[in-house]
Amino acid sequence: MTKPLQKDLLQAVWQGRENHRDTPMLTFVDVEADGQFAEELRSYEQLWRNGSAVCEALIASGMCPGGSFALIMHSHPEFVDCMVGSAMAGTVFVPLDPRVGGSKLRFMLDFSDCRGVVIASYALPQLLEIAPQLPKLEWVWVIGQLAKGVTIPNVALRPFAAILNDWSGEEFPLREVDPMSPMQMIFTSGTTGDPKAILSPHARFMFATSLGPAMGYRSDDRLYTGLPLSHSNGQFMTLGNALVMQLPVVISRKFTKSRLWEIVTRYRCTTFNLLGGMTTATFAEPPGKFERAHSVRFVVSAGMPASMWDEFAERFGVEIFEFYGTAEGGLLLNPPPDAKMGSIGKPPPGTECAVLDGHDDPLPIGELGELCFRNADGTVAPVLYYKNDEASADKTRGGWFRSGDIGWRDADGWFYFSHRMGTAIRKNGEFISPSEVERVIAKHHDVSDVYVYGVCTAINTPGEREVVAAIVPASSAFNPAAIFASCEGELQRNSIPTYIQIVDEIPKTASEKPQDRYLVEMICANDARIYSATGPVKINLGERNEPA
Repeated sequence: MTKPLQKDLLQAVWQGRENHRDTPMLTFVDVEADGQFAEELRSYEQLWRNGSAVCEALIASGMCPGGSFALIMHSHPEFVDCMVGSAMAGTVFVPLDPRVGGSKLRFMLDFSDCRGVVIASYALPQLLEIAPQLPKLEWVWVIGQLAKGVTIPNVALRPFAAILNDWSGEEFPLREVDPMSPMQMIFTSGTTGDPKAILSPHARFMFATSLGPAMGYRSDDRLYTGLPLSHSNGQFMTLGNALVMQLPVVISRKFTKSRLWEIVTRYRCTTFNLLGGMTTATFAEPPGKFERAHSVRFVVSAGMPASMWDEFAERFGVEIFEFYGTAEGGLLLNPPPDAKMGSIGKPPPGTECAVLDGHDDPLPIGELGELCFRNADGTVAPVLYYKNDEASADKTRGGWFRSGDIGWRDADGWFYFSHRMGTAIRKNGEFISPSEVERVIAKHHDVSDVYVYGVCTAINTPGEREVVAAIVPASSAFNPAAIFASCEGELQRNSIPTYIQIVDEIPKTASEKPQDRYLVEMICANDARIYSATGPVKINLGERNEPA
């Protein structure tokens, strides 16, 4: 098999410009307040010219190669403009979730040494609140309406539109990019703790975006993603592969489960990506007229629950291409039509995966251990966490990339995911499958979204947890007793949730990963709505719980 050609971002856009010039290849879709779709388009020509303008402005702002600036926005076309301009200038962009504010935003901007910020107007209030605590901040460019009179002391504040309008017209020439130079700084999701900053080189982008053929993408495909461009999945697997393969791509500003099938039908998309939490939320939607009217051949899934696999594929008329990967490294592929249901796949040629115990010894078939990766020749690509040499060294300790995920393999070499280290639900000596519980609850007509996690209470023995189902009701008539009844009819006794936690929204990262730690905080709040099978209860972790 011919090795896929690896291109850096500038090479991909330059070649696309030569072949397609002014043809719009990127479509950005937003759902407006009245429910109508709004579109913005980008051609390769526009990307190169806008990138040149951004590069010129970065240099004029005093940005040097290796210097960092933040991108704080949902998936706008300006995000890609800035990616291209940053690559031209040799700077490092830091994509951040626009929902983040307060001390966490201050920490990430300060820790990553950002001298500038490109930010959407809807996220500007969070930045204004903490700007006095950011002594390194020198400039801010605002996408959208910049209100009159808004200033930040000692910071140059400009509309992003002025960056493009004030461009001299001098286009940046194509240059060779050092693959090992840093391209961006990606913060880990921080679902269970404070995030670390991955210093991601151009080589990582080049490798991930060479996988299009292996992912089943064809020359006649039109890709779609509702994942944020700040996340490696949306940025690498969809946008990046579309640029390298010169495929048209449709990108939602924000993921919308209720309009997903309408969007892919409207734009004739043939494949799209989902992560685990998005899969459950999509499956929980009531049947709609677009869910079988589309042209989607397959869904690229990272975390399709085995219990939902067949039902999802049959209901929506798609095949499932399951894969596993992390922002730092490691890759497993499970492509259709011969996909092994429930498996996260096998390593691609030239790489290997092993299930290791705490002493780095391979575990027997079927036994749980850490999923670890390396190249077939025994080497491992370095992982660099910014300002954290200890974590960097530990991630590839012993010549293996250590994923931090627990799984197992079967006799045929297929690998399976079990849980993230520290997040397993073990009750009465048995491991509980959250995805199986979620599948049962998601089918209920009165459930809009669901996430199952574990909490340790005073009645649990060490290492064990109670099962909690966090549920977003679909109507005011929601009845917890009906959910308990459904679970009792379909689940083993240990898997039935101990508690149902009613929430207005499940807290998630930008990539739709539910965040356990915030749900745990919410479960103890005075206004928490918690139910057991016998009725409302109050939970005080570490104490025995009494009826409300």
